[in-house]
Amino acid sequence: MTQPHMTILTFLAAALGASAAEAPLQTLHTFKKIQVTDEFWCEGAYYGDFNHDGKLDVCGGPFWWEGPDFKVRHEYRSATKTSRIKKADGTEVTVPGYSGAKGTSNDYSDNFLTYAHDFNGDGWTDIIVYGHPGTDACWYENPQGRQNADGSDHWPSHLAVRVLDNESPRFGDIDGDGKPDAVCNSKGFLGYATADWSQPTQPWTWHSISPKGAWQKYSHGVGFGDVNGDGRADFLEQNGWWEQPASLRGDPEWKAHPFPFAAGAGTAGGAQMYVYDFNNDGLNDVLTTLNPHGYGIVWYEQTQDQGQLSFKPHTIVGKQPEDSKYGVKFSQPHAFELVDMDGDGIQDFVTGKRFWAHGPTGDEEPNAPAVLYWFKTVRHPDQTVDFIPYLIDDDSGVGTQVAAADLNGDRLPEVIVGNKKGVFVFIHEARKVSREEWEQAQPKALKSSADRP
Repeated sequence: MTQPHMTILTFLAAALGASAAEAPLQTLHTFKKIQVTDEFWCEGAYYGDFNHDGKLDVCGGPFWWEGPDFKVRHEYRSATKTSRIKKADGTEVTVPGYSGAKGTSNDYSDNFLTYAHDFNGDGWTDIIVYGHPGTDACWYENPQGRQNADGSDHWPSHLAVRVLDNESPRFGDIDGDGKPDAVCNSKGFLGYATADWSQPTQPWTWHSISPKGAWQKYSHGVGFGDVNGDGRADFLEQNGWWEQPASLRGDPEWKAHPFPFAAGAGTAGGAQMYVYDFNNDGLNDVLTTLNPHGYGIVWYEQTQDQGQLSFKPHTIVGKQPEDSKYGVKFSQPHAFELVDMDGDGIQDFVTGKRFWAHGPTGDEEPNAPAVLYWFKTVRHPDQTVDFIPYLIDDDSGVGTQVAAADLNGDRLPEVIVGNKKGVFVFIHEARKVSREEWEQAQPKALKSSADRP
């Protein structure tokens, strides 16, 4: 063998040895669980800087907790509710709030979803509460740290929406004015409610987008987003999508495009419905559940054939483990949040099992572990998509809402849950680990897959 050839082989061997010894580290995402309270006050918690100290806090039910450790609690509205429960030994005790996981029978709170926004423009974050379906939604005005004359911290309340229906209403800008709206159904109509931002304490104005139909307070599934790519947000519900017209002057009826997103046998309507181009083909798709009290998480790939818009369903989680590429199965996915969890610029989503939606004997597998997952969106060159499930926790789940936000400023979204087990914050942590350690944390089906991210 000539000297040049020996030199090349020696170089390659050294390079291969170095690459094996210096295999690139992988990023492992984990979550630290904080149970802010074990009391049941709400099925939806949220976040905001309520004391104006530059740190994000968490709110749920009648309370907010100071970040970053969420140990100091403030009562911003009345919290006199108590429940009588029977313990395992037969004795009865009184607990604060609603019975929830501490009891043995079904119970509901007066707070199904919670959001936060500066409604009056004073620079302080307020709180809006979507109560039990079919009741009013009110927003609570942040008093800028001032106490009332009686020494309480209760915030002034203002009626926002009279009769807010649906179990999965949304809060966001559907009319394109840059301000959030309440997106829901009310009194049999699909639509949205808008604030008069010059008089924010006045009741909001309702805008129907549909004729009167069978929608009622316990209807499931609402979403909004630009389905057809015309730059305007459309309205989604379990039976199809409603196209926003070029002008909203005079509250015109929106054009209905029927499609069974979560309609038919074995379904009970969607939960939160999201519009996003998951496979990066330039067409927006739809994500939701088939049944928030049963099974089924599906993304609907938008298709177009000679100008005709439709959707092709793809199951992410089904009724059996084999329905999922990764063997994941859980019931009652009653809440979704779309969020870029790992900072790769692609939206992922968070969901899980709603704990005891109808109590310990209702729905499918009510007493199975209350799991909470994030699903990583992985796009492939052929425009197929993987949704890789990563378990966050198995003893919390979701409520009728789940939220995600970077609470501590490290550019990693935390997950916030309020449900019948209490209020939780999951602190998102990421660290570099060896390929071997990273492999051990992956779903089993992924370990032998060529599609690993």
